[in-house]
Amino acid sequence: MASISNLSSPITPLKSSPSLPPPPTAAVHLGFPSKFALSSSRLSLRSTVPLAASLLVKCSQNGGSGSHVKRTTLHDLYEKQGQSPWYDNLCRPVTDLIPLIESGVRGVTSNPAIFQKAISTSNAYNDQFRELVQGGKDIESAYWELVVKDIQDACRLFEPIYDETDGADGYVSVEVSPRLADDTQGTVDAAKWLHKVVDRPNVYIKIPATAECVPSVKDVISLGISVNVTLIFSLSRYEAVIDAYLDGLEASGLDDLSRVTSVASFFVSRVDTLVDKMLEKIGTPEALDLRGKAANAQAALAFQLYQKKFSGPRWEALVKKGAKKQRLLWASTSVKNPAYPDTLYVAPLVGPDTVSTMPDQALQAFIDHGTVGRTIDANVSEAEGVYSALEKLGIDWSHVGSQLELEGVDSFKKSFDSLLDSLQEKANSMKLVSL
Repeated sequence: MASISNLSSPITPLKSSPSLPPPPTAAVHLGFPSKFALSSSRLSLRSTVPLAASLLVKCSQNGGSGSHVKRTTLHDLYEKQGQSPWYDNLCRPVTDLIPLIESGVRGVTSNPAIFQKAISTSNAYNDQFRELVQGGKDIESAYWELVVKDIQDACRLFEPIYDETDGADGYVSVEVSPRLADDTQGTVDAAKWLHKVVDRPNVYIKIPATAECVPSVKDVISLGISVNVTLIFSLSRYEAVIDAYLDGLEASGLDDLSRVTSVASFFVSRVDTLVDKMLEKIGTPEALDLRGKAANAQAALAFQLYQKKFSGPRWEALVKKGAKKQRLLWASTSVKNPAYPDTLYVAPLVGPDTVSTMPDQALQAFIDHGTVGRTIDANVSEAEGVYSALEKLGIDWSHVGSQLELEGVDSFKKSFDSLLDSLQEKANSMKLVSL
């Protein structure tokens, strides 16, 4: 198994934490179903491109080691264009992230599907899980102990990046419960609990951008807790998220805002998945010609909104207190339609002060043949034209955003429920063995 000490900057491994304090009444959970597949011992990448330098992370039975790659296009992405490449996956041994960090990855996002795959297909969690169950922990509490340890260990690995950038990068994200997506105060309580038990400066607490949880973002930010706002599918909701961040900073009462940061996770490929179906239903040549263009067009306009909102007197007053911009994070960057280029939701969205979180397939594709250049605002007029053309065809952007949000929250819930079922089965099997 790889060791944390392999890093150029020595990092002390975190010891297993004592029992965590109980979560709020409505327990806390994680994320979004991802599209990578897991074999019994490792991630299986559905890539049609043979990569000379694989960055495969192995979620192994008893350990593993990722392949080692030195300088990659990910370094150029950050150093030349100011975009931070993050990795959308987390599993044990967490030290398998080390070669990815050395290859330019600067942060991690997680979700329930990722943990479900990692925990249910690997023996790496068994010893800790057995101790927790035998110690009287219920399944959900045991789950959170497993997750918190992984998040803490990953935070420790990325802390040198956090320190080097003065808190601007090097974050690891963990999400509140999807069951709280319509509960404003419950989300605030869950965010406070997660922030307390993880207890790392570079953890992002993920909060969904539902109508009920946007006010939660303001409240959590005002408490000095850094937030990854997720499940953003429309420009109108994105603007509300920015306003919640600004409102939270202003309400914090802090003289130094430099340690309160945020990213706004704007989902991309799922927009095309839905809009393409609508266009195919319309069926005209004009409609069919717009397939695969909606998501990136809306993303380009989101970047324009970002630039507008983080300028002017209101923002400048916050900058004087050390405030950092809430960076746009491109999420859902894996290509769902095999007919599209495998870097479609990465290469056209390169811009300064942004983040791109990539699952294995998108990450390896971009390292293998991605090009680095500022593209996000290279043709804003074309993006505006696509956005308007879709409206003229009857595509209701508000409906698209609402439907994708509902589907996203529902997927979170199903994924988490399935995860708890898997853990219950594992607990049952362990009890049988112990008898």
